[in-house]
Amino acid sequence: MHKLSVVIITKNEQEFIVEAIKSATFADEILVLDSGSIDKTCEIAESLTAKVLHQDWLGFARQKNLAIELANNNWVFVLDADERITPKLQAEITSILESPEADGYQVARLNNFFGKTIKTCGLYPDYSVRLFDKTKGAFNDVAVHESVQVDGKVSKLKQPMIHLAYKSVDEFITKQNYYSTLNPRKKNTLKALLNPGWTFFKLYVLKLGFVDGWQGFVIAKLYAQYTFWKYIK
Repeated sequence: MHKLSVVIITKNEQEFIVEAIKSATFADEILVLDSGSIDKTCEIAESLTAKVLHQDWLGFARQKNLAIELANNNWVFVLDADERITPKLQAEITSILESPEADGYQVARLNNFFGKTIKTCGLYPDYSVRLFDKTKGAFNDVAVHESVQVDGKVSKLKQPMIHLAYKSVDEFITKQNYYSTLNPRKKNTLKALLNPGWTFFKLYVLKLGFVDGWQGFVIAKLYAQYTFWKYIK
């Protein structure tokens, strides 16, 4: 049985960190790498027996890679504070680690927007590598939307994790505006004018966003707005 470290990077996550850590208590180690929280994130994490370390912000990829490097075990699961490992996913991970047949495993995310679980708008299964042998993988060093690159075989887990994506429209707008600023794309006025309409049509019609009522409409509209921002900035 391979030992597992769950790593979480944080800054002012007191609202989310309790349930994130509780969902990871099956692991042999929970490591929290904090980048300057001024709320009770660190105290809460330590009270739940997580190992808490500190590092000034390096950027998403570098911060996560450092957390992975600091973990005691080769097998790691990278968890965000607003994500939850379900009991069924716990059981699957535990079974996998008895005798892994791959070097990394993609995990689906079941996203919750504005209080509703969303499977339309192209938001599910939303696979990404989260469970992997750190001697075989690491995050690519990009400004935003970083992902784990594995030098070896990658498989998929059957069970999803939960992602509490956005509680409110205001939060969604603020974060997407921030991500569009980090996005390294060159300014392209033509794409800024044309691509948002296609993005909305794709998510709301082709990806069945209309099935999810007002939430589906708002998600499609705001991703269209994000498309505009990332090409106009």
